[in-house]
Amino acid sequence: MSPVLTAQAHPLEQMIQQRTARLGVVGLGYVGLPLAMLYSRAGFRLTGFDVDSSKVENLNAGRSYIQRILPEEIQALREQGFEATSDYSDIRDMDAVMICVPTPLDEHQGPDMRYIEQTARALAPYLRAGQLIILESTTYPGTTNEVLIPALEEGNPDGLRCYRDGADESRCFHVAYSPEREDPGNATVDRQDIPKVVGSGSQLSTELAGSLYNTAFRRIVPVSSASAAEMTKLLENIYRCINIALVNELKLLCLRMGLDIWEIIDAAATKPFGFQPFYPGPGLGGHCIPIDPFYLSWKAKEVDFSTRFIDLAGEINTSMPYHVIDSVATALNERGKPLKGSNVLVLGLAYKKDIDDLRESPSLTLIEVLKKRGANVSYNDPYFPTVGRGRHYDLNMTCRSLDDLASYDCVLIATDHSDYDFEAIAQQAQLVVDTRNATAGLNRDNIVRC
Repeated sequence: MSPVLTAQAHPLEQMIQQRTARLGVVGLGYVGLPLAMLYSRAGFRLTGFDVDSSKVENLNAGRSYIQRILPEEIQALREQGFEATSDYSDIRDMDAVMICVPTPLDEHQGPDMRYIEQTARALAPYLRAGQLIILESTTYPGTTNEVLIPALEEGNPDGLRCYRDGADESRCFHVAYSPEREDPGNATVDRQDIPKVVGSGSQLSTELAGSLYNTAFRRIVPVSSASAAEMTKLLENIYRCINIALVNELKLLCLRMGLDIWEIIDAAATKPFGFQPFYPGPGLGGHCIPIDPFYLSWKAKEVDFSTRFIDLAGEINTSMPYHVIDSVATALNERGKPLKGSNVLVLGLAYKKDIDDLRESPSLTLIEVLKKRGANVSYNDPYFPTVGRGRHYDLNMTCRSLDDLASYDCVLIATDHSDYDFEAIAQQAQLVVDTRNATAGLNRDNIVRC
C-alpha cells in the first residue's frame, strides 16, 4: 500500500518514513513481543507496555519468557533501544501505539472485553493529538468503534476525539484496526511475508496505519472499515474451525467403518485443486480458533441471526476431548482395567507440537476430565516443567520423566512434540492411545488410534 496524497505530507507519515516515530506496543505476549522485535529490526525505537511486572523485569534484563524467542534476540532488542514498562504515562511520548492484549471468552462463552477496556482506560489520560492507535487483538466486528474508541474518548481529559475525514486534526487522534496473524511454531512463513489487513473509520487513518505497517511487512491490504478488518480475521479462523470440525466428524465415522482417516486425508491431498487438507485431533487449542466462532455467534444475535453452521462446528470440536476420554476408557476396559484408579500419562500439554503455548489446549481438558472420572493422571511435556493455575484450569502438576513408562496403565498422546521418540514410547508402554497419528507406521497391539 502506498500512501496517497492525503497522507504523503502528514507529519506522522514523514516520521514513519524517517524512522523517527516512537512506537509503543501494549501487551508483550505471543503477539506483541514478536511485533516489537520486527519493528526494532525495521529501525524504530520501541517501548513495550505490560501490566505483568515479571515480563517487564525479564525483558529489561535481556531474558526471554517465550520458548521460540532466544535470550540473544531480547538482548539485541535492548541494544536497539527497546525498553519495557508498566508505566502508561509514557504513552504520551509515543507517536503510534499497537495494542496486542488478550480477548478470551467469559464464563458464558461470550466476548471478554475487559483487557481492551482496561487498556483503553489506561491509555486515554495520556493521549495527544495526532497519535495513531491500532488495535491488533482478535475480536468481533464493531469492537474498535463500539468499545475502544468510546473508552479512549471518554477517558481523555483534553477532550480529544477519534479522527474522521475532514475533522480538525489538532483535536483528534487516529484509530485503526489490523488483526494479528500470528502462527506459533510456523517456521515456513516469515512474519514480514504475512500480509497486514488494515481498516479504519477514515481514509487518512487507514493510510497512516498502512504506512506504518509497510515499513515492516511486505504487503498491506486496506479494507473499507475497522469492522471489515475485524470480520476478515474471524472469517480466516472460522474457515479453519469448520474444516477441522468436518475432519473430526469424518474421523469418528471412519473409526466406526474401520477406515484410516489419516490415510484418506493424505490421498485426497494429492488432488492439485479444490482441496486443502485439515487434520483431526483431540480438540481445538490456541488463541483464536477455539474462540473466534463464539465471538461471531454472539455478535450475530444483535442482528437476530443464527449462525447454525458455525455453532455446529463448535459443538463437534468441543466434544472431541470427551471422545478421547471414552476411547481411553474403552481401551483400558478391553484390557480388564477400569478408568477409575488407572495410572494415565498425558504426553504433551501445548495445544500443538513444538511450542510452549497452553492457551485453550485440549490437553488441559483431558487432564481435568480424566481426574474427575477417577484416573491418576500425570503429564510430560518438554516445554512445561510445571503447570499451575490458569484462567480455566487449576492443575498444580509437575512434569514426569519418561523413564518408567511401563508403570502407567495408559500413555495418552495429546501433543506430538518432535522431541518424543514414539517408537520407543510404544515399545515400553503397556497401552498407547494416539490422538495425533504420531505412531503411524507402527503396527503394535498396544496402540489404539482415536
